[in-house]
Amino acid sequence: MGKNVKVKSGTTWEELVGYSRAVRVGNQIFISGTTAVDENNKIVAPGNPYLQSRFILKKIANTLEKTGASIKHVCRTRIFVVDISMWEDVGRAHGEFFKEIRPASTMVQVSSLIEPDLLVEIEVDAVIPNES
Repeated sequence: MGKNVKVKSGTTWEELVGYSRAVRVGNQIFISGTTAVDENNKIVAPGNPYLQSRFILKKIANTLEKTGASIKHVCRTRIFVVDISMWEDVGRAHGEFFKEIRPASTMVQVSSLIEPDLLVEIEVDAVIPNES
């Protein structure tokens, strides 16, 4: 895999705002804030923070693969929720993906996300170790 890679998801937001779903620079990968929006621009599991989080983390895992990385390379997660009382549902989904990996993580409440039915947004940073 080349040193610099940009991954697009094809959403209208990427063109409008001017960003990439993921950027790989050398052995570092940065995944933009990811929500529970499917390939048809439909919101997945409205009202369910656990299912939205699982969908998002699967979407992130697939994006990481497109950069030559995997979920095991994640070293940092940032989780944005519209209601911090949902932390256990969101945390349970996060734990299912990262229980053994244990990246540094932050969860914060925000006033809203881009669509009212979106409850969670997650971004990650990953590093592929240098092979010696």
